[in-house]
Amino acid sequence: MEVPRRPQPASFKLSLPKPASSGLPPLAAVEKVSEGKDRMEGTPRGRMDGTAEEDKDQKAAERALGPEDESESDISVFVESAAEELLDETASPVEADSKQSRRSDEAEKSPEEAEEARKRSKEEEAAAKERAAQRQLLAVEELVQTERNYLRLLQVSTVTIRSSLHKMQPPLANLDSMFLHIEDVIAVSGRLLSLLDQKQVQPGDPLFLETLCDAFLSLSSDIEAAYREYLANYNNVTSVENSYKQKEALWSEIVKVIKNSAPEVNATSLSFFLVMPVQRIARYPLLLQTIQKHTDPAHPAYGLLEQTAHTAVALNCRINEYKRFREVADKYKKTETLTIKDKINRLNSRSIAKKTARLSQHIKHETGIAAKLVDEEFDALEGFFYVLENGILQLLENVETYLDHLQRFLACKTEEFDLDMDGEKPAICYKEITTALRQWILPTFEKRMRTLIHKPLCALRDLLDGPRNLIRKRLDKLLDYEMIEARSTLSYEEQAVANTYRTINTLLLNELPQFNGLALQMIWSMLGTFSCLHKDLASDMEQLFQSFAQQLPHSSLDPGAFWEWAEHTVLEEAKKLETLCQDVQETLNAPAVQPPSPSSQRRLKQLTEKHGSGRIYQLTGAVAGGRDLDLSLARGELVAVISEADSRGDRRRWLVDAGGRRGYAPASKLIRYHQPAEDPPPSPHLALPEGGAALRRNSYTPESQPLTAVSPAYFQVFAGYDFSARGNHEVSLRAGDPVRVLEPHDKRGNPEWSLVEARGGQRGYVPSNYLAIVPMTPMPPSGY
Repeated sequence: MEVPRRPQPASFKLSLPKPASSGLPPLAAVEKVSEGKDRMEGTPRGRMDGTAEEDKDQKAAERALGPEDESESDISVFVESAAEELLDETASPVEADSKQSRRSDEAEKSPEEAEEARKRSKEEEAAAKERAAQRQLLAVEELVQTERNYLRLLQVSTVTIRSSLHKMQPPLANLDSMFLHIEDVIAVSGRLLSLLDQKQVQPGDPLFLETLCDAFLSLSSDIEAAYREYLANYNNVTSVENSYKQKEALWSEIVKVIKNSAPEVNATSLSFFLVMPVQRIARYPLLLQTIQKHTDPAHPAYGLLEQTAHTAVALNCRINEYKRFREVADKYKKTETLTIKDKINRLNSRSIAKKTARLSQHIKHETGIAAKLVDEEFDALEGFFYVLENGILQLLENVETYLDHLQRFLACKTEEFDLDMDGEKPAICYKEITTALRQWILPTFEKRMRTLIHKPLCALRDLLDGPRNLIRKRLDKLLDYEMIEARSTLSYEEQAVANTYRTINTLLLNELPQFNGLALQMIWSMLGTFSCLHKDLASDMEQLFQSFAQQLPHSSLDPGAFWEWAEHTVLEEAKKLETLCQDVQETLNAPAVQPPSPSSQRRLKQLTEKHGSGRIYQLTGAVAGGRDLDLSLARGELVAVISEADSRGDRRRWLVDAGGRRGYAPASKLIRYHQPAEDPPPSPHLALPEGGAALRRNSYTPESQPLTAVSPAYFQVFAGYDFSARGNHEVSLRAGDPVRVLEPHDKRGNPEWSLVEARGGQRGYVPSNYLAIVPMTPMPPSGY
């Protein structure tokens, strides 16, 4: 939006007869010229306050009636200015000749005639000043009155029309984006008028001009901030309105709503109202320059008025520059998700040539053939931006991990487990505290975390895309600029490339420090919020625990003794927990050497007869052959080692015999197989009479008599034979030792091994066929 300049009238000369050859006396000639000037102004001589001035008032009122005619008012201002300058240029030679004739006549005339001429000249000067003052008053009234009417129509559009459009069904898409920043424009216009009304000075008062200038200068920064954002968004206003116009039925309904909401204004579109700020900001310099033109330089506020007019022009120039920067930024900061097909479709000879030239310039930089333009200020800003980006992304990742762990903690409902401690005070308090944490305190904490930290962090991460794309585009434009920088003359396209680079560079130098500062401020604010949230969480938990403190043991201890007891208890429980974890780990580790199945027994006998018992090994894990001569073996299979190296001497692959198949197996998955010196004899048994009067003793097998963790009444399990443990996962037994069966199988469900607890609390696996059940008296002995 460029500020229009006042058109300069074409210079011309008015040929007038010389005083010597004129048929009129000198004063009559002056009167004739004055009458001609009045005719050009449209005001007959002697009717300055009559019909002509009423016509001017009417025109000013028409201009103040509605900002929709502001374009016509601009034209009238230009025409009036041109006509006045034309009159000044036209009248200047006449006045010069008149003054020269008057001087020559005054020298020849009597003193009475000279005095009469001076008096008439003063009257003419007074009339000219009066006309200038009248024009100044009209210009001031036009500025104030049109500002009031402009503010009224903006309020109608934002309050009445906008609220009516919001009630339409279905709701209009992107309606609020059309009124973006218009509230700021309304606010600054209202403040300008309020400053004028506070002084209670009328436009005809000499102090009103000073008040007007002071009010405009005090609000100049606010006016610029409000209007530049609105004008930068005005392209979006037109695009949204055009999207409405494409649907005829919808647009007809919108026009009907506009007419019903503002019947006093003949408006047929939203742009009728929304274009007013665009027109108004451009009229401020014109109105102020018109007031300045009709103000006497000797006026006390003339200097202030001149400064105000220059400020209005500079304000428009800065708004134009900002709008241009925003258009460039909006063009290049967009992130497009293109498929490979779209990228190929965009390729053409011009784009290929441009990318090739950029690649060539980049290679010259890397190889040192061409020097690279260095901007230390921008490099520092760019480095700090990337540091901020990395910090924001890491912080967001940590917050998401934290929230995920919190969700998992809330999903674990430990208070619903049966702890076998019903009726005990600590257990009851624990359940109530855990329920309060999981149902009220922690969900509230999580909600605040997502609202105050996670959501702003996600928004800040999305805002990083715009500056990042601009920085990348600046690098591309810099490569283009370096190739044309040294040229003395530039073509139109080359000049456009240079201007684009300068614009992006200037935009980043101006905006990137502000973005970095605001982003850093947001990070610090979110970290402070994170600390405050945890402080509130700790306060809520402390308040919750204090309500149960009196019900827990050791609550009567003094703080020093309580913390000593708590530390000792925690250390003891930690040791117990460590012992429990070790026991669980040992329990989960099944015996590495599994007892052979009947088929394995036959293979074991075959391999032992062929290779000897010292060469028998067992697989600790499944093996899948990946190379030639490699065997695929299952876990627990028995093999005989023929050679502890392959044909190349690699000791990591052993040659084994798998009962007919020979091949290589990894040495890391082979363990020596220990078998008993002799098979255990059959277990003795007792016959049970019919009806259970007697008990029959037989070998313990899980299929015939499942075992439980607690020894059954009237029976006892003993070790029928000696067994020597071959690892940490097994337990040694002597014949006749009582045992308690914990599990009648190993952790893989194999019933050939049982997990037992021997005397002394030792636990481990033993073969199930080494155990026997014997009858006991009706009252079993304590222990086992």
